[in-house]
Amino acid sequence: MISFSTCWNNARHSCGEEMIDEITNLGFRYIELSHGMTVAKLPGIRKAYAAGKFLCSGIHNYFPSPVEVMIDAPDAYEFTSHRPWDRKRAMDMTLQTLDIAAEFNAAYVVLHMGSVPLNPGKYTNALTEMVAEGKIHDPKYIAAKLNFIRKREKIAPLYYARAIEALEKIAERAEELGIILAVESRSRYEDMPSEREMLQLQTFFEKNPWVGYWHDFGHVQLKHNLGLLDHEDWLRSMKPHIVGGHIHDVHWPARDHRVPFTGTIDYKPLLSYFPEQCPIIWELSSSQRTEQIVEALKVWQKVFPERTF
Repeated sequence: MISFSTCWNNARHSCGEEMIDEITNLGFRYIELSHGMTVAKLPGIRKAYAAGKFLCSGIHNYFPSPVEVMIDAPDAYEFTSHRPWDRKRAMDMTLQTLDIAAEFNAAYVVLHMGSVPLNPGKYTNALTEMVAEGKIHDPKYIAAKLNFIRKREKIAPLYYARAIEALEKIAERAEELGIILAVESRSRYEDMPSEREMLQLQTFFEKNPWVGYWHDFGHVQLKHNLGLLDHEDWLRSMKPHIVGGHIHDVHWPARDHRVPFTGTIDYKPLLSYFPEQCPIIWELSSSQRTEQIVEALKVWQKVFPERTF
C-alpha cells in the first residue's frame, strides 16, 4: 500500500482540508500526517477525514508541532537531550501524537529517537563534501570516517540508554492504543540510533509487537553513498523488523526527498525485503512539482501494481 506525506504541501496551506484535497487530487487515497503541522490545520484535517476524503496510514511525530516551535523542526526536542525538560517535552508531545493517531485510526507513529552531541558540520557534512569531490577512496577520507565512527562509539551509550528508556515508556501507551512505534533510520551518523544501535534496539524489543523498524530509502542511501553501509545488505538484516518506509529518491551524493525514479535508487531489489501489504509513504520535498509526482505515480503503478492501493 502506498501513501503520501503532508510534508510536501503542508507549508503551502493554512487550511487543513485544502492541504488534504491537493494530495488526493494527485491520485493518493492514503495520507501520512507529518511533522511541522500547526494545530490550526487540525479542524480542516478532521473535517476531511470525517467526510471520507482520505484514510490515514500513519503519523510522523510530532503531530501537531509544538506550539512554541515556529518552524518545521521534528528534532526540536530529543529523547537523548542532556536537558531533562527537553526530554519531558519530547515525551509529552509523543504521547499526544499517539492519541491523535488513534483518533485517525492510524496504524503507526514514526519516531526520531534523538542524536549524540557531535557537530554534523564537522563530521557527516564534511564527509559528504569529500565524497562530492570524488575523494571517497582517498586515505584522508577513510581516516576521517574512521575517526568519526570512533568518536561516536565512545560517547553513544548514554544517549542510546536514554532513547531505550523513553521508548519503553512510549510503548506502554502504544500497546493500549494498538499503534506500532516505527523507529526511523536517519540520514546522519550523528543521529540515534546508528545501524548497530538499531539492530540492538530491535533485539531489545523483539518480543514487543508494538515496536518496529521504519526504513527511509533516502536516508539510508545517503549513508550508502558515504560508504557507511550497503543499502541492500542493511535491508536484508532488518527484514524481520520492517513495518514500513518512506520512499524518495536521491540525486548524487546527498540531495534527497526527490520524486521516485528521478535519482539513483533502484527500488525493485530493495522493495523485495518489505512485507507486501506494509505502508510505503512518498515523502517528498516541497520543491517537487505536481507534474513530476503524477508521472512518477503512473510509473509506480506499472512497475509495482501489487504495492499501489
